[in-house]
Amino acid sequence: MRIPYTALLLVILLNGAVDYCIYRWLKKQSRGRIPANIQLWSAIVLLLGLLSLLVLPVQSTTDNVLRALMWVIFFYISIYVPKYIFVLFYGISLIPKLWHSPRIKGVTATGGVLGIILFITLWWGALINRYNITVNEVTVPVKAWPIGFDGFRIVQISDLHLGTYGTDTTFVHRLVERINALNPDIIVFTGDIVNRHTDELIPFSKVLSHLNAPYGIYSILGNHDYGDYYAWKDSSAYDLNNKKMEVIQKEMGWNLLKNEHRFITSQGDSLAIIGVENIGDPPFHVYGNLHAAYETPEDEYPKMLLTHNPAHWVDEVSDSNNNIALTMAGHTHAMQIELFGWSPAVFRYKTWGGLYHDKSETHYLYVNTGTGTVGFPARIGAAPEITLLTLKSN
Repeated sequence: MRIPYTALLLVILLNGAVDYCIYRWLKKQSRGRIPANIQLWSAIVLLLGLLSLLVLPVQSTTDNVLRALMWVIFFYISIYVPKYIFVLFYGISLIPKLWHSPRIKGVTATGGVLGIILFITLWWGALINRYNITVNEVTVPVKAWPIGFDGFRIVQISDLHLGTYGTDTTFVHRLVERINALNPDIIVFTGDIVNRHTDELIPFSKVLSHLNAPYGIYSILGNHDYGDYYAWKDSSAYDLNNKKMEVIQKEMGWNLLKNEHRFITSQGDSLAIIGVENIGDPPFHVYGNLHAAYETPEDEYPKMLLTHNPAHWVDEVSDSNNNIALTMAGHTHAMQIELFGWSPAVFRYKTWGGLYHDKSETHYLYVNTGTGTVGFPARIGAAPEITLLTLKSN
């Protein structure tokens, strides 16, 4: 893993300045030296902990160490972001001193309260909300949709990132029960079932095999599912990892589509389900090819497309002559932060979560914001999502 040393040095210097400011404030505000000393020594310990992480070979380290690293970084963030808030408000409170007026103490107190609220929110997202499964029910009005599939119920899930849970299947059990209780006609999974390698799937394969739908379970691969974030001994180990992914999903009863399509029929009508491998924007690798998955996507057959990255829909499907009524994607996680319908993911993706359509309203996209977490073990507002899509002829 390449480390941006310049950025890291700036972070360390900034954190040092923040810690020094809080240390000086505590010395002035408290009669004893204990609060200030706690601030000083905790800052030193956190700095040493951060520096020690730099020597870890992240790509080749064990899953347990990587999970521990994830929590250490999260703890570090949960401490320093509230500190930034406090120091910002403390700095604002000092502005009147430029005109030889007293500091506004209430502003400093506000910064302290906001910092505490932010700290609690971060840990609420990590310990509670990332397990708080939400079912979003969406009706998609599709033009010229076949009568045989009118009212067709699709459950979409995405981005499980099972490696984050280790071997604890509790959450995945609950997820499977909630999905089956919805009685969908079909279940689709839109990629990123693991973090780094296929073995992460093994403890969960039996649980996931209990998913049930009359028309089956269809899945595709996401950027994390190819083993590209793991240091393999050689190319044969890499290939074996990817072959194992196919074998396990088949044993689970899932239909893994790798630039392939399948037809399903209902009341004499046919529907093509197309699954492409990962097609993404940089720096993500491109493995997928829509025309390899379905040679003539503009033909008369109604189609659904499974693609991991919603940028693919923006670039190749929307406002095109492709006869693909509904595309389902994941990948964004809403950056695991969503407040009042807004997410910072909007700065990276035009289509980051929910239902979208193009200008002609003939191509629809649903972006599921995922159920798992990666890197940042919390979901602030963006709860784990199960989507129930009902397709209606418009």
